[in-house]
Parts: sequence; structure tokens; C-alpha cells
Amino acid sequence: MMPLLIFFQGRKKEKEVKNNIKEMNKNDISKIEQELKNNKLMVAMIAPSFVSEFNYPSIISQLKKLGFDKVTEITFGAKMINREYHKQIENSKKLLISSTCPGISEYIKKEYPQYKSNLIKVDSPMIATAKICKKIYPGHKTIFISPCNYKKLEAENSKFVDYIIDYQQLKGLFKKYKIKENKNNEIRFDRFYNDYTKVYPLSGGLSKTAHLKGIIKKEECGIVDGIKNVKKFLDNPNKKIRFLDITFCYGGCIGGPCLSNDLTIKQKKKKVLDYMKLTDKEPIPENRVGIIKKAKGIKFSY
Repeated sequence: MMPLLIFFQGRKKEKEVKNNIKEMNKNDISKIEQELKNNKLMVAMIAPSFVSEFNYPSIISQLKKLGFDKVTEITFGAKMINREYHKQIENSKKLLISSTCPGISEYIKKEYPQYKSNLIKVDSPMIATAKICKKIYPGHKTIFISPCNYKKLEAENSKFVDYIIDYQQLKGLFKKYKIKENKNNEIRFDRFYNDYTKVYPLSGGLSKTAHLKGIIKKEECGIVDGIKNVKKFLDNPNKKIRFLDITFCYGGCIGGPCLSNDLTIKQKKKKVLDYMKLTDKEPIPENRVGIIKKAKGIKFSY
């Protein structure tokens, strides 16, 4: 298993991270291109943070033109792991720490092993969505479009994610194949319900959507983003906290290293919230209502 690299410490470490990314089989752009050219059935799974880099709904038609048969968000997977988090938090009295961010999980395992047993043993939204897609679309390859290098490394070690590409690499493919935006596009995601979990890429998005009210007091839930703040908390933990919702990057996934710096964290957050309000009004086809039952039998904890 390839170890996750924990810190970006100067140019040397950044170069080391990039070299590891280049060596990964699932991040091989030429292989992804070949699969698409061969008309292989593929489902693109994208994180809601995409609105910081791409326009909705144009991104969907662009991905379809690139060759993807299905295009979905990882929000359904986020909903399913929320259900697992709710159960575990409700039935535990000890401190539980979110494990949706692979950078955080490996950081704790390496630097704070005393907290290893506190990490919630539940899949990330990416892995959960990939498992769902493998069941619903059994003949499709799964490819995750990522805001984060850590997700690339996580995907490399998962049998459910076949390929992974980041936002900047996707932009490169759009440019290479001259796939432009279609502002009049009416194509929508292959989705299954109104995704309130679209706020997941924001700091605190997990705790906000996991319906924790009634099972945990407000002061017992901690939200920490940015590795310096995480370290500060772990060095001097608040004993009142029962659930810690943490992310490696400031602002959450919208602060990921594969996003451009054209917008501030505040502006990116607004884009996600505006996007959620916009899509909340979109109807869902009747044949997709209640599709949650199709995730029955899939194990999201480990």
C-alpha cells in the first residue's frame, strides 16, 4: 500500500508529492483517454467543490462530450456515510474524529497514534459513492474528479475507484479536445435525491448534514480546519468535545491543492451555497425517487 504523504514542507516535499502522483496507475491520463476513446462505459464522480472551478450545468455536458456515459456527484455517498456517522456518534461516549479526509486520517495515524482508535471507521464520500456506482452501474468504470492530491492517493488503494483525475487535469483535457461550455445546456446529473450534502466540501459540512441534533449537544461538536489548527487542538484537546469534524485544508475541500487560487475561500464558499440553493429547486425524475434502497447491502463501515 502506498503511504500518504502528510506535509507540504517547502519545494522539496511538493516535488516529492508530485512525483508520487505521476507514478500512480489510476492517475495515468493517457490510460483514461484511451478508455474514453474505446467507448468504455464510464461514470464520472465529482465533488460539489467543482463549482469553484467549473460552471453548472455546463460541466455535465462537457464530461459527456469527453466520453462519460454517466455523471454523478459524490453527494449520495456522503448521505450514506452520514447515516453511519449518526449511528456511531449516538452509540458512543468517547471522542470520535471524522475520517472523511484521508490527509487527516494518515496525519493522525503517523503523528498522533494515541488518537488512532478515535477515528471513525467509515468510508469517505468518494469510496462510498464508488461502491454505490459499482452496484447501480455494474458495467461501468468509475473515475473520481478530485480537488485534492490526498484523494488521489486514497483512490490508488481502493478497488472501487478505477481512475482519478484532478480539476486542473480535467481542464487540460477539455482544452486538448476543444470541449467548450454550453451555457444553454439542460443536462443534469445522474442523481437520486435533492442533495443537501452539497455543503460537504465546506468546513463543518459533515456535522451540519448528519442530523446530530438530539444525539449530541452543540458544545460537544468541534469543527477544525487547517492542519495547524488541527495540531493545536490535538495538542490541547477540549475535553467537552465528543465529535471532531476536521479537514486538512483551510475552509474544507474548497481549500484543496488542486483548486486554483482565483477565488478566496469566502468566494468559493458562496459558490457552493448558491449552487445548493439553485439545485434544491430542481425536480427529480419519479423513477429515481427512493433510490436510496439501491444502496442496501453495501457496507460503508470497516
